[in-house]
Amino acid sequence: MNDLAVRTEDLWKTFPQEPDPVHAVRGLDLEVAPGEFVAMAGPSGSGKTTVLNLLGGLTRPTRGRIWIGGEETTSLSDRELARLRLDRIGFVFQAFNLLPVLTALENAEFTLLLRGVPPEERHTRVRGLFREIGLEGLENRKPGKLSGGQQQRVAVARAVVGEPALVLADEPTANLDTGTGSALLEVMERLNHEQGVTFIFSTHDSRVMDRAHRLIHLVDGAVESDVLQELKGGIGHPP
Repeated sequence: MNDLAVRTEDLWKTFPQEPDPVHAVRGLDLEVAPGEFVAMAGPSGSGKTTVLNLLGGLTRPTRGRIWIGGEETTSLSDRELARLRLDRIGFVFQAFNLLPVLTALENAEFTLLLRGVPPEERHTRVRGLFREIGLEGLENRKPGKLSGGQQQRVAVARAVVGEPALVLADEPTANLDTGTGSALLEVMERLNHEQGVTFIFSTHDSRVMDRAHRLIHLVDGAVESDVLQELKGGIGHPP
């Protein structure tokens, strides 16, 4: 257990609803090794986003247990969960969740700021990443002055610039053209290979699914299939 990046045991998430409750996640047993690139696919409403929110401690399970890097998180306080997210997990949200009063650069370096990284180092790391993913020259624009695709790239930069042990990404290539989406995947591939960062994605994007080392299909909150793949793009072999 201790050598796994992620483990869940009989994980359930039920939302009260009339006339019947909705079981968004049903009895999920999942093990992810460090350095894996896991793509979760499935129709809308299959539970992909809920699984990511549970793993990241953004929502509490109705039943079951979760371990991140060998530490059981289901028993942690809200404050302890917040510290774990800051130190060890990067998030890419489908709705971007950028702070409207901050510039693109300030949004991307926000996690580094909270970690106490000095300003010069923060700026250098974010500017270098912005060059890689086509955001150079947009550092001082606020989210309202960025396109949806540009906001998505800022959100991805914020998630990966701190080189977390685990990245949870909810449709990270949505709304991106082919070139930009490929550039983001290459950044993630480099982090996966060079830093051993573990990635778990929800996605409908065939480019992500084709590159993933492991593809999990969810249906109605449960695993329908969990398959190791021959890689077309080279991402995701655990180190």
